[in-house]
Amino acid sequence: MSSAGKPDWLKMRPPSGREFTDIRETLRERNLNTVCEEANCPNLGECWSGRNRPSSDGDGGGGTATFMLMGHRCSRGCNFCDVETGGMEPLDPDEPENVAEAVAEIGLDYVVLTSVDRDDLPDQGAGHFARTIREIKERHPGILVEVLIPDFQGEERLVRKIIDADPDVIAHNVETVERLQFPVRDRRAGYEQSLSVLEQVDRESDTYTKTSIMLGHGEYDHEVYQTLADCRERGVDIVTLGQYLQPSRSHLEVKRYDHPDKYETWRRVAEDELGYLYCASGPMVRSSYKAGELFVDAVLRDGQSVEEARQNARSGAGVSVSE
Repeated sequence: MSSAGKPDWLKMRPPSGREFTDIRETLRERNLNTVCEEANCPNLGECWSGRNRPSSDGDGGGGTATFMLMGHRCSRGCNFCDVETGGMEPLDPDEPENVAEAVAEIGLDYVVLTSVDRDDLPDQGAGHFARTIREIKERHPGILVEVLIPDFQGEERLVRKIIDADPDVIAHNVETVERLQFPVRDRRAGYEQSLSVLEQVDRESDTYTKTSIMLGHGEYDHEVYQTLADCRERGVDIVTLGQYLQPSRSHLEVKRYDHPDKYETWRRVAEDELGYLYCASGPMVRSSYKAGELFVDAVLRDGQSVEEARQNARSGAGVSVSE
């Protein structure tokens, strides 16, 4: 389907409700950013409200917010992304503590951290990122932490800083197929560079690895399959696929809208054929999405290690996750 108009299955409800308002006020008070707002995520209201998500005490609630570290301006200019570019500001030294305090105040039991790219910093912000992970883990030992990291220009010592902070999931997005890396991504990013980051995480850590692919940039089916296969070969456990939506007229145009049935086909290919532990696939799915978080929450709180979950997936056993 062409980009002539959005199909019915891409209709979104505006965020609302007490939980949404409470989280937004907490973030404002602590001068914190979320990628949910900065990137105009279509699932913002659903994730913040905590719908369909049991809390660790069994009482329900426990919404998800994806904190965006190191400011709201990025050193790179990807043509799909709505985050502002350039004019970099100093890091807020209080941000790690503020995030940890906000986590407790909001009542989260699963935290997602991401960041802008900070190529302007000597360590590209890896130390700040790792410090935030540790602040949360030290103050709230029962909380699961997922991180969506930049590529750190492929520098293994910087990726290692994230690994050493011991998050429960480490994600890095390839974003699109190899042929379309540019113009979709900034020229400083790259397909092999992203695959190398994912491979290092799998090789050097005992944690889940995760990536995300946007559809709708003009990719062919065989390229999507190859991307899924390449990521799985590098040890990626969890993958998400979702529809690219044009943030403004100055961003890349949408080339095609795929029907939800097509996304269901990709889910089956990822899980049944390629062996991913979990695939969240649908037009409104984004890289930080409740379905993947529910899966990780279920297996870890069930007491399974990452290796046990992988073995169970190969044997056909596992954890049931209802979206």
